[in-house]
Amino acid sequence: MTELAKSFEPASIEAHWYPEWEKRGYFRAGLDQNKPSFSIQLPPPNITGILHMGHAFNQTVMDSLTRYHRMAGYNTLWLPGTDHAGISAQIVVERQLEKQGIDPHSLTREEFMQKVLEWKEFSGGTILKQMRRLGDSVDWERTYFTMDEKLSRVVRKTFVQLYREGLIYKGTRLVNWDPKLQSAVSDVEVEPEEEDGHLWEIRYPAADGGKDVIVATTRPETLFGDEAIAVNPEDERYKDLVGHTVHLPLCDREIPVIADSYVDREFGSGCVKITPAHDFNDFEVGRRHNLRCISILTKDAKINENAPAKYVGMDRYEARKAVLKDLEEQGLLVGTKAIRHMVPRVPRTGEIVEPMLSEQWYMAMSKPAGEGSTHPGKSLADIGLEAMESGDVNIFPEQWQGVYRHWLTNIQDWCLSRQLLWGHQIPAWYDEAGNCYVAETEAEAQKQAGEGVKLRQDTDVLDTWFSSAMVPFSTLGWPDPQGDDKIAYDLYLPSSVLVTGYDIIFFWVARMVMMTKHFTGRVPFHDVYMHGLVRDAEGHKMSKSEGNTIDPLDLIQGIDIEGLIKKNTMGLRRPEKAPKIAAKLRKQFPEGLQAYGADALRFTMAAYATLGQNVNFDTKRCEGYRNFCNKLWNATRFVLMNVEGKDCGFQGGEMSLNYIDQWIITELSRTIEAVTKGFETYRLDLAANAIYSFIWDEFCDWYLEAAKVRLNNGTEAEQRATRHTLASVLEATLRLAHPIIPFITEELWQKVSLITGSRKAEDEASIMVAPYPKAEDFARSDDADRAVAVTKKMIEAVRSLRSQMMLPPSQKVPLAIQGPKEIAAAVAPFLQGLARLESVDLVDNIDTLNQGAIAPVSIVDDWRLMLVVKIDVAAERARLEKEIERLQNEVRKCEAKLGNERFVSKAPEAIVNQEKARLADFQKALQNNTEQLAKLPAA
Repeated sequence: MTELAKSFEPASIEAHWYPEWEKRGYFRAGLDQNKPSFSIQLPPPNITGILHMGHAFNQTVMDSLTRYHRMAGYNTLWLPGTDHAGISAQIVVERQLEKQGIDPHSLTREEFMQKVLEWKEFSGGTILKQMRRLGDSVDWERTYFTMDEKLSRVVRKTFVQLYREGLIYKGTRLVNWDPKLQSAVSDVEVEPEEEDGHLWEIRYPAADGGKDVIVATTRPETLFGDEAIAVNPEDERYKDLVGHTVHLPLCDREIPVIADSYVDREFGSGCVKITPAHDFNDFEVGRRHNLRCISILTKDAKINENAPAKYVGMDRYEARKAVLKDLEEQGLLVGTKAIRHMVPRVPRTGEIVEPMLSEQWYMAMSKPAGEGSTHPGKSLADIGLEAMESGDVNIFPEQWQGVYRHWLTNIQDWCLSRQLLWGHQIPAWYDEAGNCYVAETEAEAQKQAGEGVKLRQDTDVLDTWFSSAMVPFSTLGWPDPQGDDKIAYDLYLPSSVLVTGYDIIFFWVARMVMMTKHFTGRVPFHDVYMHGLVRDAEGHKMSKSEGNTIDPLDLIQGIDIEGLIKKNTMGLRRPEKAPKIAAKLRKQFPEGLQAYGADALRFTMAAYATLGQNVNFDTKRCEGYRNFCNKLWNATRFVLMNVEGKDCGFQGGEMSLNYIDQWIITELSRTIEAVTKGFETYRLDLAANAIYSFIWDEFCDWYLEAAKVRLNNGTEAEQRATRHTLASVLEATLRLAHPIIPFITEELWQKVSLITGSRKAEDEASIMVAPYPKAEDFARSDDADRAVAVTKKMIEAVRSLRSQMMLPPSQKVPLAIQGPKEIAAAVAPFLQGLARLESVDLVDNIDTLNQGAIAPVSIVDDWRLMLVVKIDVAAERARLEKEIERLQNEVRKCEAKLGNERFVSKAPEAIVNQEKARLADFQKALQNNTEQLAKLPAA
């Protein structure tokens, strides 16, 4: 006998099975060249990160897809790795060094790099450990780190090749600049926050006979870099001003008034100050009008020598106050308005980003590649577009194809360089004359420069997205894969699908397509599954500053309210918000978070996984799916208690399947078909909902109850058939649900599979590598479907009669049935057991059963049902009259709708036919109830 605990305790099951799966090697990539292949690249999380709700969501999707395909007979590879996270890693280590009393800037690059590597070894794998708690079946033996030497060589090689093809160059342009970090940052590192601010109106006096101009700005301190005032060319108010000049306030120079369609004439005064060196839009206007770019800020955001001497050296905000004071004294400050506006910040430093003119390395995105390129005459953007337009890369949902196309057709060159110590140092060397030599190694650069020429390497590092763009092929042994790597390269490039959030479609998805296609001639993946973002239950973005973040591990293992508050208030950038956050958490989770287990969390995420939609995460869903796991556990206990040690027919013997057995097998076949389609179309929500409905509604609530009737009263052959059906359907259901809820299904399958013979006691078998069920392996029966549909209707009718007669559930009464006797006889034993009846009697005429009073009669298709109980004639008359009135109203509504020519002509045929069927049902029920009323004795 195999014992199953009385209750489902996920923690011990998870702790047992994950190490066991890993030890057995089930996660390793399949290398059978005769099998189809399925693979996924894990979006490499930052080494500074911990598992968050977005990870839990997309990793549930990825692991479910991987487990499904593994069971379906595919070679599978879910490839894990971590990103070196240039900016965030550098910040973390700098802060740690400062706490130790060490000035990070006092260290050499090599010393600092060593400190980061030491820190990575200590805590950089945190998120990978947490992934195990979620049940992720990744090939841990292939885990990569984007600073591994193997991947670093690819980074250097691709950089050099792109440079030689003329697609990487050095140039001076505006970048997002973090004055605290002292580095350029990418758009993904910038997060606009709505804050209180001011709009100041400044008068620019006329200089050459024109008229004064009023300009509104949120940044008066940048006026020292103004090069023009712009107006819309269609704005009649200012047409005469174009070509004139105005005095630049606080400065001894004049600037022109120009016309440019960029200006919104409805905003403010319709006049805009143009500061090309300190605004991205102004920079483009400046290029169109050949304006100078005068930078007035140093790299640490202080006023430089291009401003009047009075302001030089002031911090940008100190300068703002001084400028406003001087403008007011000179009568040039016309007005001040309080506003709410978006301020761009770098969340990791808290610093406001400064558009800064800076010399950086760039990758040309729309420039056609020259001779010697792998794609001469085509730009990288062209390559990215062609991959999608040709169908080689499919993006789901389709709406993101338009976004992808728009971005690539309006693409800007990619700023590659960062002024950091940690990262891939740019493979470029300079001699003392400033000549640049780009090469994979210093030795190669020295060879280019000539013997004895003194060289120094560029101090900048590459944007982390550069190395991330290469992972589809750098992780599989490119450019020269050997042995198993060569097999894996051919089996798994392209990978099957990329699962990622829509927020990095530009930063990562498009760049992987361009880089992989450019260097390998292959696309990186066939499908892109774009999922939404995980938000809180009210739809707000999860943010530590709002105190609404949830750690997935806390949902798995539980946490008390004090621990939850501590997590959400520790390290706040604005500590004064802590009391408000604590109060909110106490109200929402007074006892903290319960331990729901990994399976309940995974099922919740799968049920939320509607293509492309944001997820408003509610812990009540977790609670509901934990109950679902408990339901499955208890159902399995019931099955085991009724089949273990008994003849289940798996070794032969006569079996007599009844229509209920045939029906549950039919339902299983349909469910397998729906779940399989859900996996194949990336609709895990549909797969999860189909599994839930089958297990909870059909198997547990209906079939198990019906099975009790046969197990208690059936013949030996009938009982054997029911035990066989119970065990075989449950075993297949566990395999069906395994990809989404792996832990509980493995634990239960180990017990059930012994009954069905799917494994032997001495076998080290696992549901992980058992075959995924196929719909065609389970026979369907339309007759059984119809019979169960009638049974369900009859049971509902009996329950309704009980309610009308106010009979308590404990009171068993006889039921009389009039109608086709063959089906009624088959239904009778299940009706008696499931509807709590004393007996079920088949009669020729229910009306002859009047025993001093008339019982209510319910009509179900071709059958009439009556509880043989004395009733109050007057109450029954009132009930029937009320029901007849309701049915008459329903008939009138249906007739009116079908009599409406517009409805009949415009509505789909299926809807019209549905309405006709409803009318027929109502008319039949009206006739039956009217006849029943006529048979009542007079009052």
